[in-house]
Amino acid sequence: MAREFDTELGITRRQALASGMAVSSSMLLAGCAGDGGDGSDGSDGSDGNDSSDGSDGDDLPNQELYFAQVKGPLDMDPIIINDVPSAQIANQIFDGIYEYDEGVGIVPKIASEAPTIERDGTRFIVPVRDDATFQNGDPVTAEDVMHTVVAPAEEETENAAEVNMVDTAEVIDDSAVQFDLSFPYGAFEVALVRSVVSQSVRTDDRDAYNTDPVGSGPYQLVEWEPESYATLERWDDYWDDSNGLPNVATIEFDPIEEQTTRVTELETGNVDIIETIPPQLYETVENNESATIDEEPGVGYFYLAFNCGEGPTSDPVVREAVDYCFSMDQAIENFVAPAGVRQVSPYPQTMAEEWEFPLDEWGDISHDRDLDEAEALFEEAGVDMDYDWRIIVPPDDMREQIGVSIGDGLQNAGFENVEVQRLDWGTFTDAYTSGDEEDFNMYTLGWSGSPDPDAFAYQLLSQEVEGVTNGTFHDYDEASEMLTQARESADREERRELYIDATTELLEGRVHIPAYNLNNSYGIHERVSDFSAHAISSEIQIFTGHNNVSVE
Repeated sequence: MAREFDTELGITRRQALASGMAVSSSMLLAGCAGDGGDGSDGSDGSDGNDSSDGSDGDDLPNQELYFAQVKGPLDMDPIIINDVPSAQIANQIFDGIYEYDEGVGIVPKIASEAPTIERDGTRFIVPVRDDATFQNGDPVTAEDVMHTVVAPAEEETENAAEVNMVDTAEVIDDSAVQFDLSFPYGAFEVALVRSVVSQSVRTDDRDAYNTDPVGSGPYQLVEWEPESYATLERWDDYWDDSNGLPNVATIEFDPIEEQTTRVTELETGNVDIIETIPPQLYETVENNESATIDEEPGVGYFYLAFNCGEGPTSDPVVREAVDYCFSMDQAIENFVAPAGVRQVSPYPQTMAEEWEFPLDEWGDISHDRDLDEAEALFEEAGVDMDYDWRIIVPPDDMREQIGVSIGDGLQNAGFENVEVQRLDWGTFTDAYTSGDEEDFNMYTLGWSGSPDPDAFAYQLLSQEVEGVTNGTFHDYDEASEMLTQARESADREERRELYIDATTELLEGRVHIPAYNLNNSYGIHERVSDFSAHAISSEIQIFTGHNNVSVE
């Protein structure tokens, strides 16, 4: 049975059904969800060995896992997925060409081994194993791998920039695909961490594939409602039983956006795992004898961005004045810690340290609160004190609090017409990508990327992705060109210098004011074993080569 949380009633869909209450919802069905059972069939799953022999499904554990997400999935087709909740679920349904290990190391899955790199980094030959199958019984082929890589750009999806450096692709034979790049993209191995789709099924009906996907992973989608719950069931015929089969038979993903309710559900034992512990409730979870917190610094970045194309914030003097209106350090201390840490650049600290970026220098760019200086700069720029400011934020409490801090600062500087508007995700995305002054002057947003600087610098600050993932519409042409040059170089030191120069210019121009990075944090009930946080927020690792989650 799928679970839907009713925040108004304070009960879950599961509880409502059990009590005989009427519950209605619109559902997209991909099959029939079976009774998951309560795990009381004699299997406690404590050692993860129950399915190690890949034996008949009747002998497998019948465990259920209830996972509370912050928001619900939007899509199920990996080619178009561009949000974390959808990716968290899809990663259970699909196997990747390559996948992340317990850290940010990359290991082959549908690929049989690491790619062969030729022609000065512009040719990648990916070997494809011959024993993988999709859940409909079709073999996973080299054609499927090729389609997986080239489709996002060919179809002009939001993910196109991740693979649009592929100039040509061809199936060499049944066991290898060759990708020739238009430039030596230094992060292409990371770009090959992609969920493999069935070319034939997907191209036959793309819309249907997004609601009823066919993957090759250890779980199948049996029921879901977009932006709400999703029910997965173990695929007992999973092709890769080298590590047995999953202990968990059914996974129920439910969004519980209200953070106090999410924690309460964990405390009462109604869910097994919750994601993103809100900062003010860390102590509550830590003091819960039945639950623990596991966290890992995320490969992410949260920030304030300006509309640099229209309105008063198109003037860098005004953007600096806004910076003087409030203290980002204080805002992070008040509203984010201990769930996250102050970040001074677009790059997560672990990445910035690995690349030896000048964090001290970048940290000195942002100002602390100085209202006198702010007022002087607003006057210098000639901003009308009757101007109607509009700060937009997504449906997230921490990002909203950052927006409110800025709004308060503007009011303290003498502006009376300041609106901080919390929008649903679809409306927010349409607004910040419009570049229209009437839609926004500033916005707060976050990004979770791959462990390479290109995933952050290019995707969020390049002019080439304006109106897609970059809503700033800035005019720093030279800096944007440097980001492109870094993207098109395989020389690490050259890339490093380009990122430093471009980032410094963009931070000094206050296209962004970096805010914070979150720990990927999870509250885990004591009945769950072998689950841990991952640095990549889309990685919810239930069954891999290094773990097999169990629920007592």
